[in-house]
Amino acid sequence: MSLERQVRAKAASKRDPNLDKEAQTWIETILGAKFPPGELYEDVIRDGTILCQVINKLAPGSVPKINTSGGQFKMMENINNFQTAIKNYGVADIDVFQTVDLWEKKDIAQVTNTLYALGRETYRHPEWPGPWLGPKPSEECKRDFTEEQLKAGETMIGLQAGQNKGATQAGQNMGAGRKIIIGK
Repeated sequence: MSLERQVRAKAASKRDPNLDKEAQTWIETILGAKFPPGELYEDVIRDGTILCQVINKLAPGSVPKINTSGGQFKMMENINNFQTAIKNYGVADIDVFQTVDLWEKKDIAQVTNTLYALGRETYRHPEWPGPWLGPKPSEECKRDFTEEQLKAGETMIGLQAGQNKGATQAGQNMGAGRKIIIGK
């Protein structure tokens, strides 16, 4: 098997059709329109126009100009505009797919992961009424202890350190004893 086929097989194995379907449903709900029947999820979002429409619904005006016609460079520009807009929206740079992942269909699983990252980020924007995609991100739970509480904690023996209530391995013999012979 050639290296390229191995890489494609590995990328395809990372894909979860259920996640793709959930992402597609989320997009359809936001836009209020279904994907064309019989077309694959990755083919519909490939030119970036749908993705730009999604981010413009989440944050109006994020992508001022969406290219609907033109060559492949115009369509790839849509994808780049979408990526820039979601980074500005708050999606971490590490969660954003590369343009070729979508345009050349090299890693659709990463594209879906990016959509999930965008869906999680919508929880942090109170102006967005929903729908959301993915689990709600956790929030910081900062605790303030008094000086008295901190001193009381220093005297306690934490159970994380382990405790065996005086048990030892003394008297346990399993198999033959170890014999060290010196000078032989």
